[in-house]
Amino acid sequence: MNMPIDLIISQGRVGDRTSGALPGALAAGQAIGRMLGLQPRIIGTPSPARTDDWSECLPDATETLRGLRDAVQAAFDSGAVPVLATNTCGASIGTLPAVAERFPDAVVLWIDAHGDFNTPQTTESGYLGGMVVAAACGLWDSGHGAGLNPAQVVIVGGRDIDPAERELLDEHRVTVLGPGESTPERVAELVDGRDVWIHVDWDVLEPGYIPAAYRVGEGLLPHQVAAIFAALAPGQVKGVELAEFEAGDDEIPSHLSVELILETFQALRL
Repeated sequence: MNMPIDLIISQGRVGDRTSGALPGALAAGQAIGRMLGLQPRIIGTPSPARTDDWSECLPDATETLRGLRDAVQAAFDSGAVPVLATNTCGASIGTLPAVAERFPDAVVLWIDAHGDFNTPQTTESGYLGGMVVAAACGLWDSGHGAGLNPAQVVIVGGRDIDPAERELLDEHRVTVLGPGESTPERVAELVDGRDVWIHVDWDVLEPGYIPAAYRVGEGLLPHQVAAIFAALAPGQVKGVELAEFEAGDDEIPSHLSVELILETFQALRL
């Protein structure tokens, strides 16, 4: 039996450095809502992108991050599966601690070209989105909680990882699968029948399909992500985040990217 879905769209700036992430989240979330016949819940109020340090943008994002946490908790309380369209990976600072609290044994599939496992001491860019998983695992205090076991995190499609970040990933026993290792069979083996929380940053894909701000070559193809989704059993997925779709790309019409997001999402058996 299909579980009810609670559709949540993040529209508050969480470290956005580009102008397309908020419109991208809105377009993707609204399209999913139309496909499923659901009215999305909007969290946050848009504000202009700017290049600032994590220490500056994190306090500004407090209301949005708390709203996302509360929305995910409310979905869990109602017996629904939260599906989120988020602007940046930084939004997961609000959601991952709620997941860890409710499903402490769940595997987090972090489907992303990056590990997002930097800390204030290791970050080279100061970008909040690159520090999310480390915060949820308690390596630094975001002010929004932690509780995620790093040994239950699987980075899928990871290939652009800083040296100091790689040391932290290895030290804390986070599994990192490069694109060539990111097969449905390998992911299913690592999940081993446990509950799953899925996060997708569209930069995990080979550039040219779904634009993302921090694109990296030699990525996965959309059908490969869909195959990973399809390998998970009905009821196994406790929630999904789709992040970092950069709307307004000059080379790829947004409506084509949204259609591809919908096709990929439909491979999930929620």
